[in-house]
Formats: sequence, C-alpha cells, structure tokens
Amino acid sequence: MRQIILDTETTGLEPSQGHRIIEIGCVEVINRKLTGRHYHQYIRPERNIDEQAIEIHGITPDFLKDKPVFSEIVDEFMAFIDGGQLVIHNAPFDVGFINHELKLHKGNFKAVKDHCSVIDTLVMARQKHPGQKNNLNALCKRYMVDNSQRDLHGALLDAEILADVYLMMTGGQTALSLSDKDTSSGGGQQEEGIQRLSKKFTTPIIRADITEEGAHQQKLQTIQKASGDNCIWLTKS
Repeated sequence: MRQIILDTETTGLEPSQGHRIIEIGCVEVINRKLTGRHYHQYIRPERNIDEQAIEIHGITPDFLKDKPVFSEIVDEFMAFIDGGQLVIHNAPFDVGFINHELKLHKGNFKAVKDHCSVIDTLVMARQKHPGQKNNLNALCKRYMVDNSQRDLHGALLDAEILADVYLMMTGGQTALSLSDKDTSSGGGQQEEGIQRLSKKFTTPIIRADITEEGAHQQKLQTIQKASGDNCIWLTKS
C-alpha cells in the first residue's frame, strides 16, 4: 500500500480569493514504512503573500522570485502522487488548493479525487480524541513525536512530522528505511530540502545484584538436571 503524506504552504487562506500554493512537501510510506523518498518544491505564486501567512511559514516573495510556477512542476508532482493514498491534516484545505491550481493550469489533470484517495488525519484525530485539541502540535505532544524543529510551518517538515503522527495514531511506526542514495523526486530539494535530526537516547544498563545472580544460577542448575546435563547456557564453548 503506497501512501503519500502531504502538506502545502500558501499565500493565504482562500483559493476563491486568488490565493496560491507556494510550497509542496510529500513523503512516501509503503506498507507503513517510510521509504526515504520524497517530493519537495517551492513555487512562485505570481501574486503577493499575505503578511499573516508569512508570519506562519516565513516564506517571502523575494525568496520565491526565482522558483518555478505551478505549470512547470505539475507533471512531476502529479506523477509522484498518482495512484497513491494521500494522508493530509485538514485535507479540504490542501486538496482545495491543489484542485484550484489544477483548474488554473487547464492541463490534462482532473481533480485530486480522480488520481488519489484521501485520508484526513484531522477527522481521524477528532474521532479518536473528541473534545481535545487536535492540531499537529497537540498530536505531537499526545503521541510523543519530536517537533522541536517546528519553529515555523514548512511543507516538507510538516509532512515528515505528520507521517510519524499518523503511524503512531494508527498503531505505531513499524520501520524507517532511509537510503544513502538519492531516491528523492522533485525539484529544489537538493539544496533546500529540510532534514530532521532525531534525538539520541542512551539506554541505561541495569546489572543484576548478588541475590538475583544466585537465583539465576539456581534456575540454570534446575534446567541442567531436567535436560540431562544439556543446558545450553552452561555449555562451555
């Protein structure tokens, strides 16, 4: 099963008011395993960015002035998500913006629903935790997912965090497979891709005391006798 954890950043809140996507971030999960493959792209929106939006994601018009427009990246983006199951927090927001961009593009692509199925983790979280805060930061705290680098919103970083949250919320992350090879897809991520740094934890070593050592040896002797002197833990190599 191929799932694409997706997030976007935009110039504002409403595509109906002409707002556009300025960043797309996706990470790939196959059979509940993060593959390390991702898509990340900044996009020039050809319009101003609301000041309130800049306060949230920190992306400025000056930063985007040399980035491609949506029509230049749409083929690569749609190829990456096509046939997958999109996992999005507050899916109507991101899907609405993507559909708006596809409509403006007037190309061969239809609405998102014609290319992908969609899971909304906000709806899922509200069902699991009714009456509680269910934004991404709250879910990170609830499921003990590290979001310490999330000073500002960023599409790729938020997609990576959401992947951890989703896997924990649906039964725990089973594996993480990240290759040293460049398996990424999409433009811009080589120089500007966001990488999360995992915390390093030291596992304490607790040694047995004299009483526990004695009980252990007594148990081994019992096993030795019952097995006809074939206790493997007492067999000398």
